[in-house]
Amino acid sequence: MNIFDQSSRILISCQKFLGDILANEVRQMGYDVKLQTPSVVEINGNMDDCIRLNLNLRTASQVLFFIRSFHAENAEELYLRSKQIPWEEILLPEVYFSITGFVNNATINNSMFANVKLKDAIVDRLRDVFNTRPSTGNNLDAAAIHLHWNQSFVEIFVNTSGDSLARHGYRKIPGTAPMQEALAAAVILSTKWDKKTPFINPMCGSGTLGIEAALIASNRPPGLFRENYAFMHLKNYSKEKYLEEKTTMEANVTDDNIPPIVCSDISSNAVHISKLNAKAAGVYRFIKFELCDFRDTTVPDGESGVVLLNPEYGERLGEESELEEVYVNIGDFFKKNCSGYTGYVFSGNLDLAKRVGLKPKRKIPFYSAKIECRLMEYELYRGTRRILSEFGED
Repeated sequence: MNIFDQSSRILISCQKFLGDILANEVRQMGYDVKLQTPSVVEINGNMDDCIRLNLNLRTASQVLFFIRSFHAENAEELYLRSKQIPWEEILLPEVYFSITGFVNNATINNSMFANVKLKDAIVDRLRDVFNTRPSTGNNLDAAAIHLHWNQSFVEIFVNTSGDSLARHGYRKIPGTAPMQEALAAAVILSTKWDKKTPFINPMCGSGTLGIEAALIASNRPPGLFRENYAFMHLKNYSKEKYLEEKTTMEANVTDDNIPPIVCSDISSNAVHISKLNAKAAGVYRFIKFELCDFRDTTVPDGESGVVLLNPEYGERLGEESELEEVYVNIGDFFKKNCSGYTGYVFSGNLDLAKRVGLKPKRKIPFYSAKIECRLMEYELYRGTRRILSEFGED
């Protein structure tokens, strides 16, 4: 069984609520989406498709290639049936591999126990065939296998990504409470930004939103920053397809007609970190960095771009009341400085968001870590037309 010669189901996972955005990315790459949930997109394809998906997707977490399904009532049945899979045709004798999994089975109290039983099955099979014991562990920097066990139904996948794709690899210094790169890309892709008009990001923090905007505008995919994927550690892997895809990505990068991208922060340390990260991502020359209060951020006149802020949420006791004025000032900034633009506020605190004083046209759900957030969209009309009604309920 040479999995590089086979077609199968491919499951692409993402952070919760990113399913729609991920599905759009997959379709734009020319694939037919067979199934879509808030956190999974399914297509049919081969390992070459997995390579392409891993290198190009901005909002994905893992790309999983289906191997086999079966029924198992308990851990012993899981072990026996998993050992029947010809792992010697998938993994190399000297392989290091790890197991990840989702387990919902009445006989299993700890999902790690199920992962260990699957690991034991693979190790015993490879030792029987090669007369040598492979190395195993928790690191996702080599081969990786994924277990999905729901009730009695088991599905086994090769995790072709390894470490999460949600970390795009260019960010050298995260800064304070940074937005994950895949989430930042998803937020931008959810706006009305057309990649031709200005993208303004006051309160830029470590610069992730502005950098992702520059990467999107210049057609630089995440695969340009990463050199190691789990698919590289599988039997029968050849560099040819990988290098071909890398060459295609590099040829498609465009540095022409990049619109104005402005990132500002009142913290000199944040601006410094943002500049370092932008240089690492190769987009420093496309971004204008400003050290200033967010209300003094440059917003080009006569344009109709996007202004996107990600203010603090007030997670700790006493912080919320201190942030109320910040959100009020965001509303004033929108009304006074951003007419003609589309404004966005990404926040995990809807009570604070009401203080903006504008009625959002859309409220798009996201998760940041474990916090449920909303991306609020505001139409900022030119002239005197403004919507100043109360913030609506979900």
